[in-house]
Parts: sequence; C-alpha cells; structure tokens
Amino acid sequence: MGFRTTEAMQGTHEFRDGRTPAGPFPFEFRVTWGPDRLGPWLDPTSPRFLWQPLEGEVLAGGLCGWTPCKGTLALEYLGRRRIRYELDFEVEGTVYRWVGEKVDIRPWNLLVSHTTCHGTLTELATGKLVSTAVVTFRLRDLPRMLLSTRWA
Repeated sequence: MGFRTTEAMQGTHEFRDGRTPAGPFPFEFRVTWGPDRLGPWLDPTSPRFLWQPLEGEVLAGGLCGWTPCKGTLALEYLGRRRIRYELDFEVEGTVYRWVGEKVDIRPWNLLVSHTTCHGTLTELATGKLVSTAVVTFRLRDLPRMLLSTRWA
C-alpha cells in the first residue's frame, strides 16, 4: 500500500542567460507524488528510501505557460538534510530541468526549511543555466495538500 498527494509551490525566477527583460517572472509547479509501496519507501536500506517519481505541471513565466513535467522527489532528511525536486519539461523542442532544494532541514526550523525552495533551471542537453528561482509552499495550502492525499 502507498499514497499519492499533490503539492503546489509558487514564487519567481529570473533569467541568467541574457534574456531581456530579466524578470522576475512567476515560477510555479503543481506535482503529484507518493510511493507505490510504503515498506521500501520507509526502509533506510532500500535504494528507494524516501524517494519517488512525480509528475504534474510547471509554469515558468517568460518561457512557458502551464506545461507537463515529470521528475523525482527525494526526502533526504538523514545526512544531507534536504528535500530535492527534479522537474523535466519540454518547450518548443528544448528539454529543461529545474532542480530545487529545501535545505538545512532541522526540527526547530521546519516552518522555514519545509516551505522555501531554491532552484536552478538549465537546458538538459547542454547544462546551460537559464534561470534561478525561489518558490515557497504556502502554509495556507497545507489543508488542500492533506485533503488531496489518497491511498494507492
């Protein structure tokens, strides 16, 4: 048995590749994630420990409107103390990857560390930096996220 939940984050990004105007532009994503099976997901010896694929849609103002994306979510609470999102999406034949991290996860700073995510957008084929972003999970969206959770 596993679960699925839908998470939304909103913020802005600024182009770093010389595009004008530089921004800031809106950057948002809505993704659904969750493990198929809780056992391997919660087992620290498993390669899928607190890791799962995700899919949804991303909006990168100045680059694209709402566009389908796929990727992964890694809840790296032990060791690196971070949450890492990787979202891949295609715009006009170019595949982009956004990597965002919630960092310095500690019990006493959960309201900040679990709500603020810093990320970079690159062209997947070349690794060229396109933009940087800061997105946040709004606490007022927590009930919606919790209500979206379904057993799978």
